Amino acid sequence: MTTDPDGATAFYGNVVGWKISESIPGNQDYRMIGRSDGGFAGGVLGLTDEMRQHGARPIWLGYIGVDDVDPTVSKIEAKGGKALMPAFDIPQGRIAMVADPQGNPFYVMKPIPPADKPDAESDVFSATAEQRVGWNELTTADPAAARQFYDELFGWTSDDFMPMGELGEYRFFAHNGTTIGAVCGVMPGGSSGWRYYFRVPSISTAVEAVKAGGGTVSMGPHEVPGGDHIIIGNDPQGAEFALVGKA
Repeated sequence: MTTDPDGATAFYGNVVGWKISESIPGNQDYRMIGRSDGGFAGGVLGLTDEMRQHGARPIWLGYIGVDDVDPTVSKIEAKGGKALMPAFDIPQGRIAMVADPQGNPFYVMKPIPPADKPDAESDVFSATAEQRVGWNELTTADPAAARQFYDELFGWTSDDFMPMGELGEYRFFAHNGTTIGAVCGVMPGGSSGWRYYFRVPSISTAVEAVKAGGGTVSMGPHEVPGGDHIIIGNDPQGAEFALVGKA
């Protein structure tokens, strides 16, 4: 979500390498984020003045796949979460915007596969492929409650962890045996919410592109276990993003 779709198109094209489409005909400015391999990495939604007046701001929001959106929203509310936007249908499936009990927003979605690929599954997440989400990280005021919530709702386990001293534990989320991200407490001076790491071939080259494009780097680059390097930053419109790649 952004206040300047054209600016975001130029910025992320130079930083990540995406080819973002022209606005899809309709009542709002929505564009598809295309990857170099022909797949898609998500979408860009232009925020209207009305959306901003209701509190919408530049932000990246992720989608969690579910078998049935409406019952999932009911379960989220029953567990202390909140429906931020009622379930509705789009050409790609049925979605709803929700928040977990700590107020961290995300979407749930029941996707409709392409007609020519009825068994297709989302490939937006990949731990190794470039231009995809390589890591999903939740910082929250109550990591223990978050672990229980996401486990009960989506079957994510969080048994493995990395100690971070006074900052507590960095718990790894896994789904069906695949590690997809982690949950931890809010860092000093940081904010809560989901953070998505996009994989790039070179962190140093990406940092140069971020700064040249009017963005800022708030953390990093620094190395993480496994040899990758990461940064966290904000795009020119203020949306926080993160990158992962080789040094």
